[in-house]
Parts: sequence; C-alpha cells; structure tokens
Amino acid sequence: MKHKILTLTLLASLSPTLWGQGGLTLEACRERALRGNHSLKQADEKRLETEALEKVALWQMLPKVSANGTYLWMDKSVNLLNDEQKERISNMGTTVQGDINEHVRQELHNLPLGGDAIAQWLTGLLSGLPLEGGLNNLGQEVVQGLETDTRNMFAGLVTVTQPVYMGGKLRALHRTAALLNSLSNVEYDKKREATLIAVDEAFWQVVSVQHKKELAEQYAALLDTLNHNVEQMVEAEVATKGDLAKVRVKLNEAQMSLTKATNGLTLAKMLLAQRCGMPLDTLFEVSVGGSGGPLADGAHGSLALAPRPQPDMDSVYANRAEMKMLRISDSVAQQGIRMATSTLLPNVAVTGGYLVTNPNVFNGFDNSFNGTLMAGVVVNIPILHPGAFYSVKAARHKRREVAYQIAEAEEMIALQVNKLAYELEVAYKKLAQAESNLGHAEENLKLADESFKSGLASSSDLMAAQTAWLQAKGEVLDAGIEIEMGRLYLNQAMGK
Repeated sequence: MKHKILTLTLLASLSPTLWGQGGLTLEACRERALRGNHSLKQADEKRLETEALEKVALWQMLPKVSANGTYLWMDKSVNLLNDEQKERISNMGTTVQGDINEHVRQELHNLPLGGDAIAQWLTGLLSGLPLEGGLNNLGQEVVQGLETDTRNMFAGLVTVTQPVYMGGKLRALHRTAALLNSLSNVEYDKKREATLIAVDEAFWQVVSVQHKKELAEQYAALLDTLNHNVEQMVEAEVATKGDLAKVRVKLNEAQMSLTKATNGLTLAKMLLAQRCGMPLDTLFEVSVGGSGGPLADGAHGSLALAPRPQPDMDSVYANRAEMKMLRISDSVAQQGIRMATSTLLPNVAVTGGYLVTNPNVFNGFDNSFNGTLMAGVVVNIPILHPGAFYSVKAARHKRREVAYQIAEAEEMIALQVNKLAYELEVAYKKLAQAESNLGHAEENLKLADESFKSGLASSSDLMAAQTAWLQAKGEVLDAGIEIEMGRLYLNQAMGK
C-alpha cells in the first residue's frame, strides 16, 4: 500500500494537473475547448478571409488610380519621311530655281527680237538671287526637324477610372461577398456549437462513469461487509460454506465491475482532456454543481430537474444554423440572377489621366519631357449575347433549387425536433419510474439487512436486495444522464 501511495504521488507531481476548486466544471471544459480547437480556429480564419473579401468587393465600386511607366530602346529612330522625300525637300531651292529659269527661257524664247539674250540675261539675274540657297537651307531644316530621335523613349501614364454603371454587377458582387461573410460566421457558430456538443458529451460520459464507479465502490463495500459477517457466521456455524462461496463470488464480480468502471473512467477522462485541449495524462476531477442539469445536486441527493424546453417552430427555423445557411444561399442565388442579368445591360465608366513622354510628341519630338491631361467616357452596349439569356435562366433555376431545399429542411427539422422532444419526455418518465423503483429498492434493502442481522433472511436474500438496489441506483443515474443529453440535443435542434 505504501508503494502504491508513493507511485500515485510521483505521478501526480510529474503529470500536468488541474485540480480546480470543487473539480473541473462543464463551463471550464467548454472554455478550454473553444480556446484550443483547431477546427474552430480554421473557421475563424475563414470568417476573417470573407470579411476581407467583402471589402475587396466594396472597393470595386470606388475609383481606381494606377500609374504606368515604360522605357524603350530601338536600334533605329522613327522616320516620318522616306529617303526620296528627304532629297526633294533638301533640294527644294534648286528645284524651284531650275523651274523658274526654264519657265523664263520658254516664255522669252518666243519674242521676235532678242528673246534668247533677254532670257539669258534674266535667268542670270535670277540665279544671282539667294532664292535657291535659302529654300535649300529651309528644306534641310524641315528635314532635320522631322527627324525623330526615338532610339530612347520614355513614357508615363497616370489614370483614374470610375465605374458609373456596370449593369448592377458590382453591387450584386458586393452583396454576394457580404452574404458569404455572413455564411462563414454561421459556419463558425455551427462548428463552435459542434465543439461544445462534443465537450458536453465527453463531460457527461465522465460524470456517468464516475458515478457508476462510486456505485460499484458502495456495492463492493456492502458485499465486503456481508462477506465479513458471513465469515463470522460460518465460524459460529450458523451459515454454510456454500453461503460464503456465493458471497465471495458476488464480491469478486463487484470488484471486477469496479475495475472496469475505474478503467472506463480513465478512458473517459482522456477523451474529455483531448476535447478540452489538455494533455491526456492530466489529472482532474469533474464537478456538476454548476451545470444546472439533472445531476446538479450530485449522485447522492435528489435530481434537480431543469425546466423542459418548449419547441417553437418559428423560432427554431429562425435560429437553426442550417436554415440560416440556406436562407443565405437563397440570397446568394438571387444576387447570381442579378449578376447574370447585368451581362445584358450597358456598362458605363469615366476615365481620366495624365500622359508624359520623351521625346516630346507635342513639340516636334524634342528630347524633353512634356505631358497632357486626358478624360473620356467608355460605354459598352451588348447587342447579341445569346449565352447570357441561358445564364439568367440557369441562375433562376438555381434559386428555385434552393427554395426546395429550404422546404425540405423545414420538414426534416420539424421531424427531428418533435422526435427529440418525445424522447426527452420519455426520459423524464423513465426518471420518475427509476426514482420510484429506487425508493422501493432502498426500503427493501433496509428490511433485508435487518432481517439478515436478525437471522430471518439468508445472505442470498440480502445480496438480491443489494443487487436490486444497485440496479435501481444505476437506472436513476442513467435516466438523469439521458435527460441531460436529451435536453442538450433538443436545445441544439432548436438552435439554442
């Protein structure tokens, strides 16, 4: 025994412990599970993701400002004139001077007296004028001015675009994103509810096994006392060894049941620790004093029955997560119809910006930066889009599909709630019957014990009374746990 006590002490010191005041309550288990549940954390991240996407959809309706810059190198420059045009413009003065001289010679050649001499003299006079050289210089300047140095090109553009009317698709997109955000919140609440249900199940499983272990201990103690008394009666030759053998067989069975209950309690606590996010070797006790359920007063007192839930189907339909999700899906389908319809409607947007370039296209391709403001309106009018009509039709069928899903879900939920309410009602009746049986069993055990002590009853009669008492006690406990879980499942079905 000393070795066992020392071993337990060492295990308690080495293992993580959780010895709360009065044990670990149901609320404490729930809080720990909500903090450590990975699935719930994923749902929370999903909720934050859809919240950010809702803001993204909102910004689609607001102005967008963007800036672009570019640099381009080319081996050759852009030429606005071909080689022939360059040659003609550069020699513009020579061409004009030659045409004038030729015209003068032709006109004066027909004079009756001295036409050729006059023509020669006049062409010589005209050739002496600076017309040819001036025009040639001017032509060369024009050619040089039209030569662009576009081997190194820079350009920058800042634009502002504001959608004016997109057929309603942007508003529908934002509404859809908001609905998806609401859907992720409902999914988070649903996973939170599932987490709490799993913790409650594990908690009440521990409570049930713990109380059954206590019953097994009490029964084993009764049989141990009976075994001691029968041993004395055998020594006094008022009982047979057969009676003692029967008692010892029952005692061994009770000790085996106690061992099973102890192992079951260990496994149940491990499951509860896992669902609470605690190490599996955590040492703790559970307390049902703050649970408010049928076992709130413990296993030894009368059961404190909580008020029975009263189903209100309108509230159930409003509170159930599945119905919320279906209603959101219906709204999403409605927005899908609007988005499909928007492909058949005009789109209007206004845009503005500032363009800067080098070479300067606004000043003869000068190698300098210069820019200009721009503004415009973009209008797109769909004319023939046959596929869009079928998109609208498909979206409408999708919404009708969701409507049928809602109707089916309401029928199934009504069936589930009524079934659970009926089962809870049966559990209350079981509890009332079990308590009545327990009262009779306790009275019978008391009388059997008195009769055995006075020699009016055999040990078999006493063991039969003890077994009946144990069974009645277990039935009360099972009925209490069944009520607690029934209330839990009914509240879940009612969306509470």
